Amino acid sequence: MPQFTKKPLPFDPYKNFKFRLKFGTSSAYVAGISKMSALKRTTAVVEHREGGDPSSSHKSPGHTKYDAITLERGVTHDTDFEVWASKTWNFQGGPGAESSLADFRQDIIVDMFNDSGQKVISYHIFNCWVSEYQALGDFDANANAVLLQHIKLENEGWLRDIDVKEPDPAQVDPKVA
Repeated sequence: MPQFTKKPLPFDPYKNFKFRLKFGTSSAYVAGISKMSALKRTTAVVEHREGGDPSSSHKSPGHTKYDAITLERGVTHDTDFEVWASKTWNFQGGPGAESSLADFRQDIIVDMFNDSGQKVISYHIFNCWVSEYQALGDFDANANAVLLQHIKLENEGWLRDIDVKEPDPAQVDPKVA
């Protein structure tokens, strides 16, 4: 029977609440992001058959579509979401200045962390732009909740950063611990 040379890594899945997000040219994480929708990709199926084969068809990949991503965070004095959303629609800009198409698309990086605070997975999301912005959530004088804002981001695809490797569980980042 083969023997293990070292203890295998734990098989516990990562928690879905340990993530951070950065966008644009900033290397700093956006504060207060509490929720992000799933990264979803759908590829259409193109069916075709050969002219002499009446009984079966072949399937090929067609157009690939990436679903929009929704981000949610608590309302603060940080105006990053609002400034970004205003690049696609500027109400005070006047006729002909409704949008600033020069830099309204930004790439996003989503980093996920394990229980020790080590980065374990990272995704790069390309050419995001704000298609929907909600400045303030519902007001409720009887609620005991945080006031939230939402943005919906259209994107042109995403890739997992394969350079992020599974960390050694014995090593803990001193900046996080």
